[in-house]
Amino acid sequence: MKVNSVLYVRLPCWKIYPGGVVQVADFVHKRHPEIRQHILDLAVVPPARRRQAIKDAMASINPDVVGFSWRNMQSFGPHPEDDALDIVMDFDHSPNPLQRAVAAFKALGIIWDYAANRLRNFGYMKLVRRTLPKSRIVVGGTAVTIFGKYVIEKCPPDSIVCIGEGEDLMVSVVEGFERPAGDYYYKDAAGKVTHNKRAAVLDIANESSAIDFPYVESIFPSFSQYIDHDLGIGVNTKRGCPYRCNFCLYNRIEGPDQRYRDPAEIGKEIEMLNRRYGVKRIWFTDAQFCSTLPSTLHVEKILDEMLARGTDVRWSGYLRLNYITPEIARKMLASGMSSVDISFTGSQELIDKMTLGYSLDQQMAALRMFRENGYTDQKIKLYIPLNAPGETRETLRMTIEKIRGLYDMFGRDNVLPFIFFLGIQPGTPVESELIEGGYLKAGYNPLTLNPFIIKRLLYNPQPLGRTIARAYLEAAQALDVAGDYVGRLTLDILERELARADT
Repeated sequence: MKVNSVLYVRLPCWKIYPGGVVQVADFVHKRHPEIRQHILDLAVVPPARRRQAIKDAMASINPDVVGFSWRNMQSFGPHPEDDALDIVMDFDHSPNPLQRAVAAFKALGIIWDYAANRLRNFGYMKLVRRTLPKSRIVVGGTAVTIFGKYVIEKCPPDSIVCIGEGEDLMVSVVEGFERPAGDYYYKDAAGKVTHNKRAAVLDIANESSAIDFPYVESIFPSFSQYIDHDLGIGVNTKRGCPYRCNFCLYNRIEGPDQRYRDPAEIGKEIEMLNRRYGVKRIWFTDAQFCSTLPSTLHVEKILDEMLARGTDVRWSGYLRLNYITPEIARKMLASGMSSVDISFTGSQELIDKMTLGYSLDQQMAALRMFRENGYTDQKIKLYIPLNAPGETRETLRMTIEKIRGLYDMFGRDNVLPFIFFLGIQPGTPVESELIEGGYLKAGYNPLTLNPFIIKRLLYNPQPLGRTIARAYLEAAQALDVAGDYVGRLTLDILERELARADT
């Protein structure tokens, strides 16, 4: 099939820069500049206009290939436009019966929205098939990488579901799909599904030059809406994660081997965003911006590029601090680092239980390096998996004690503890452990809309579940009066309740 045009449809989610779609479109353009492309971002289209927006885009470019990008599929994943966490805690643990009843009603509303969104998303694919019966449909994104087998069952005939990175797959599609590449499921015209496993990962060191943003701007009308966005523009520096955190799927989504982009190309990309478009905020979209020794050395080269080019940006990204040196800390701060974003628990026992693969003492020492090497007012963001398997009253006390030490080091207002609970994902070690222990039933549906299973997938069991949840709810209610941050207040209240339990 000769391909002259491609339409990308980013399916509805909260407003966050669609970096994956942009990377794929840029990759295809550099290899086949003759192909017309267009990116339609439904995240910024009002719900009532979305179906018509797809129809208008199809009428405009008559695409031979329609690629859908699907970010989220599970109903328990809280995000900036979804208060699912608060609702679950209210329903399970609020001492006020009226609040629990209201929470139950809201929870049903969230589940209904997610179910309806899934049906609508598959409906958009069916709309494409009816309107363009000879087109080929490709579906990718984080959600389908995890749930590809479920998605392909619901797709129309002649659909491809991409697992993991999709640049080489999309190039093979626009070249006629005669020599398919990548990891994917394919449903043929007769409805038969086959699975092809990836033969080789993408060589991003040689195949991932700086994104051509003037071209992206020409095919992506909504690009300008992300330039001043609070989260900024996402920049990817590498792929893959060698760690095996027991709750995480990154090493499955991107593979266990780290692959690095050329630091000069990354510097060029950031400079273009900053100088031409005035972008001031960058989020490094890697699983972790620095983690292993080689990746930390790679980060230093990127920082050198940013400093040499004089880019005026504020950047952040998830960090692992095992291999930070004073010199790298200085370069991070000098290049515009806006926050230190790390996974945090104050117990080495829990770190080991979750197979996070770092030393708490090393982490604390690295944080002191920042304090001593140019720190001003950057936020210390601590992502705390409260009540993870193995959590005890003692490990909670240890976490609170360590965070109090960070208040002393950086100032209380600069330390932001983010309270979250593990979302149990299929195929992870923690899921296997919880099935073996009877917490989850073998063969359960990870995409269930059963509210009682959904609650269990947002892991916050007894005996600590109620104590933590009520501390969070009390903190949320006290925010207006206290003028503080909900994570800090939650830990204060937890410390009080743990002390009461000791008396």
